[in-house]
Amino acid sequence: MPFPVVRLARAELRFAPRPWAFAQTRRAEIDAHFTVLSRGNPHAFNGRVLMLHDFAIDDGVLRGAYFETDFASFIAWRDFGWPDASVRNCFGQAALRAADGAFVLGVMGAHTMNAGRIYFPSGTPDPKDVVGERVDLDGSVLRELTEETGLTAADVSLGAGWHAVLAGPRLAMLKPVHSPLTAAELRARILAHMASEAHPELADVRIVRAVSDLDDMMPEFIQDYLLEMWK
Repeated sequence: MPFPVVRLARAELRFAPRPWAFAQTRRAEIDAHFTVLSRGNPHAFNGRVLMLHDFAIDDGVLRGAYFETDFASFIAWRDFGWPDASVRNCFGQAALRAADGAFVLGVMGAHTMNAGRIYFPSGTPDPKDVVGERVDLDGSVLRELTEETGLTAADVSLGAGWHAVLAGPRLAMLKPVHSPLTAAELRARILAHMASEAHPELADVRIVRAVSDLDDMMPEFIQDYLLEMWK
């Protein structure tokens, strides 16, 4: 069953810290789980991330609040089957589209927590995305785009609004990002950026033009978004 794809005019997101019962009551399990993950991945880092709570979509606007937690708790919540249904992983993705209409996605590197999966540039929001009391999801998208691809705000233009894919515990926020380069030019530029980094986040770049280019390594929410765009 496809996930719903909802067109949003804007997102009004704020930072509202609060304790997270899951992270507190299951601390020992969480720490043990992250220790195991870290043994298999020396690049694993228990930084800080933001998770969404108190959210609603009304009249084309997503309103909600984020709290801060540690990455170990976040990844345990995911790996334990999302036991707390009151929160969401609400993250921005740069839906990168070339001048010739093709979408450009990345294959995640072997050292990442989503190795081999095919995504638009994206990441879980973190404290760097907090501006006063506001969570800047546009800024998060641009930051992740630059980190993964080397493209900056000067290289692309952001479209208005968002497409929200309501994927259960994940709320994927797809931001239209347009490049004046062709897909082949974009791929070459991103590959050059990857080659310049000691530990690039991406292992490869995929160009997607039609249904025949969909891949099982793409999460269902990305496939649902692409199918919606091609209607």
